Amino acid sequence: MDGTLTLPVQPMTEDMKEVLLRCKNRGYDIALASGSNYPSIRKQIGKDFVNDFNYIFSENGTQVYQRGTLVDSLDIRDVLPEKVLKELVEFSLIYIANLDIPVKRGTFVEFRRSLINLCPVGRNCSDKERQQFAALDKERNIRGQFIEELKKRFGSGELALRFVAGGQISIDVFPKPWTKALCITHLKDYEEIHFFGDNTHEGGNDYEICHHPDVIGHTVKNYKDLIVQLNQLIG
Repeated sequence: MDGTLTLPVQPMTEDMKEVLLRCKNRGYDIALASGSNYPSIRKQIGKDFVNDFNYIFSENGTQVYQRGTLVDSLDIRDVLPEKVLKELVEFSLIYIANLDIPVKRGTFVEFRRSLINLCPVGRNCSDKERQQFAALDKERNIRGQFIEELKKRFGSGELALRFVAGGQISIDVFPKPWTKALCITHLKDYEEIHFFGDNTHEGGNDYEICHHPDVIGHTVKNYKDLIVQLNQLIG
């Protein structure tokens, strides 16, 4: 969602809504796949527009909504022992505490139903602080180094976890099978599926679904680029 349909943590713009409605009018079904939880998606997309999506796959497709109704759900607590979850949270908080970055705000660990979101700068950061961290992350690979340390500790064995960079400032943690490609299991009746995302590189949270054999993947730079590509697709 962030970086594809919207600017990070910003509402969806009217021109984005217009092109999505044109897609629907041309006979396309539209779906949204995000690592965010459903309330966050609803806030950014808008409560009056959210039901225009045929599907919303929140938390990497583990929470499936059809026109606003939850129809399928997975819970990370059903597959990971509390001991592992506790160790992950403690390890992450200590690692973040030792990071040398300009600012640290609140909510460094956010527990969602099917994934854990880790944020070195803190999800309560301002937009200016978000952009500052994003630029520093590109320069110093802060999240990439964090992910490598997480992999060493939690990335192997029977309960191996997956770690991907999400959005501009965070890392999503979840059981290895629970990538966004999970969404495709609910779309088997479609002959053609197009996916548009910004983090489609290996290690990004769009990689697996974008490169799924049943998907035609498209990489976008931002929501304005998505508008251009959608207009090209529908003609």
